[in-house]
Amino acid sequence: MYRFSNTVIGFLNLFTLLASIPIIGAGLWMARSSTTCESFLQTPLLVIGFVVLIISLAGFIGACFNVAWALWVYLVVMLFLIATLMALTIFGFVVTSRGGGVQVPGRVYKEYHLQDYSPWLRNRVKDPNYWSTIRSCLLGSKTCPKLALWTPLDYLERDMTPIQSGCCKPPTSCNYNMPTMAQDPDCYRWNNAPTLLCYECDSCKAGVLEDVRRDWHKLSVLNIVMLVVLIGIYSIGCCAFQNTRRAQTDYPYGENQMTKVRPRWDYYWWRWWKDTRERLW
Repeated sequence: MYRFSNTVIGFLNLFTLLASIPIIGAGLWMARSSTTCESFLQTPLLVIGFVVLIISLAGFIGACFNVAWALWVYLVVMLFLIATLMALTIFGFVVTSRGGGVQVPGRVYKEYHLQDYSPWLRNRVKDPNYWSTIRSCLLGSKTCPKLALWTPLDYLERDMTPIQSGCCKPPTSCNYNMPTMAQDPDCYRWNNAPTLLCYECDSCKAGVLEDVRRDWHKLSVLNIVMLVVLIGIYSIGCCAFQNTRRAQTDYPYGENQMTKVRPRWDYYWWRWWKDTRERLW
């Protein structure tokens, strides 16, 4: 008769096993796409999908068919996942603790400065290869062309996303009527060409980091919820593992202590020695 914990673990892993199939399918579909933004998520989706598939399969087989080694592998990998998720959550809170925009006088939107963010995030966007990927993604997202229809009044009354504020316009402090005056370096990086704009500005990189910071905060909250759920599932899995070991020994209250069922290490050696003596004498 199956115990309650084995049944719960079996159903949970059957659900996650089925859920991993569309995750893997989404990763494979993105692998066929030529857009940079989608291929950005391709590898994480495939890794998550295959890890969930393998873990769920091991947990389902171990819980439903009383396979102790499969449950043992399931618990070890689950413990690794919990530790990894906890480390990523703490790292995310530490890295995204700094940042935020500065209110522009007379405007609804904010502007963002690269030096306000953590050194780890700044080093990421300063990497030419990494920024080239993000820049291609921004060009393909059609974020800036939406501002082309704005009137001067819209710039005073309407809000902007961090990327629009940093990448689609020069800093508000720029004064192009007095070119000899010392100004923000981004003022000189601005170009009216639709493919250039302020995509190489530090303000654009800061806008991207602000989006990352906001998304990372949301993800960290989700990670905390997932940690609580995973710890609960892990606890149930430990109970299922104990039930499976008891079922293998046919002894419902723990490990079988009968020495005839589990002989000592020297039993077969003494048996061989006794048989040899009887044959000789």
